[in-house]
Amino acid sequence: MKLKSNEPFWLVKNGILHSYPSVRKNISAEILVIGGGITGSLIVHQCVKDGYHTALIDRREIANGSTSATTSMLQYEIDVPLYKLIEKIGEKGARDSYWACYRSIDALSAISKHIRSGCGFKKKDSLYIAAYKKDVAGLKREFEARTEAGIPVKWLNAEEIKARVHLEHAFGGILSHQGGSIDAFRLTHDLLAYNHKRGLEIFDKTELIKTEYKRTGVTVTTEDGYIVKAKKVIYCNGFESVQIIKEKFVKLLSTYAIVGERNEDDQSYLNDILIWDTADPYHYLRTTDDNRLLIGGEDEEFVNTAKRDALLSHKQRKLSKHLSSLLPGYDFKADFVWAGTFGETEDGLPYIGRHPDFPSSYFVLGFGGNGITFSVIGMEMISAMLRSKRHPLESHFKFGR
Repeated sequence: MKLKSNEPFWLVKNGILHSYPSVRKNISAEILVIGGGITGSLIVHQCVKDGYHTALIDRREIANGSTSATTSMLQYEIDVPLYKLIEKIGEKGARDSYWACYRSIDALSAISKHIRSGCGFKKKDSLYIAAYKKDVAGLKREFEARTEAGIPVKWLNAEEIKARVHLEHAFGGILSHQGGSIDAFRLTHDLLAYNHKRGLEIFDKTELIKTEYKRTGVTVTTEDGYIVKAKKVIYCNGFESVQIIKEKFVKLLSTYAIVGERNEDDQSYLNDILIWDTADPYHYLRTTDDNRLLIGGEDEEFVNTAKRDALLSHKQRKLSKHLSSLLPGYDFKADFVWAGTFGETEDGLPYIGRHPDFPSSYFVLGFGGNGITFSVIGMEMISAMLRSKRHPLESHFKFGR
């Protein structure tokens, strides 16, 4: 499954950072991680930290799947609003999920600093705006739910939003001081390079054609006939997991993003904030660390890559038009446009843990708009599961929930 189209901004900006070999020998490890994107890199970081002999395999170049197409907005907000999530899974589970995402942003900041990553992690505010007048009531209900959960938030009216970030057509919003942005492509490479020096084995451009699951371990055969054995395998293969898991547990969508040319004007009012709205599908925007503006959204149900890619020019025009309505007079000229595939679950939560059809295996599938923060939570959960410990969120993130 092809997960992106054209060349995303991050891939062009960074170029080739590190190269790794394909599997050219038989391998044995305690932990085998499948997937060399941001999720896989975070999970191997935890596994190496916990002392496991770990190997990672990807079918592409490292970080060339969804990670190169992500807009890397770090939000604690889950795609399903807190008050609606409470209705779905109960008050404690919903609040715990939101707070876990909240803390994961600080955890990611600490990881980035610890490995001295050049990913440009930056802490930012997050502003969730009402795209239409009819959305204000629901957004205020969400504000109340977060306030009752103890999450620090502030309500801004339309005038306050315009004064702060110059937005037109925002009818109120929830301001949070917990958000961030990174270059996920760069962080993935930095994490893997850091752990490669500490014994992590990394292989890319390797197709796996057969997997045997037993309670005692997993045996994988590559397309070239090499054997990889591991006591445990952890799938961090995101949306390609639908190719091996038989039940329908996630809806695949295509999302679109554009990045403008470097702006020479003062746009400091946008540099420290993430903005997203209540539209369905929603729009989102942020600046990059080299003073460009990124706007994304216009999601469509994923049918096939050809149909998705054929819409690029149309979606670019729609996103540019939406931006001009939000920020009249903003000097924007698109420099990059791309599409990516992502997954949406019914409750907005990830799938992390075991699956009954795959002995000796775990999955870390951080679906949704904040998949990166879910992956950080996955580090803690997988660490506990490998030690046969239960995690408080395990029942909410499990398969068959």
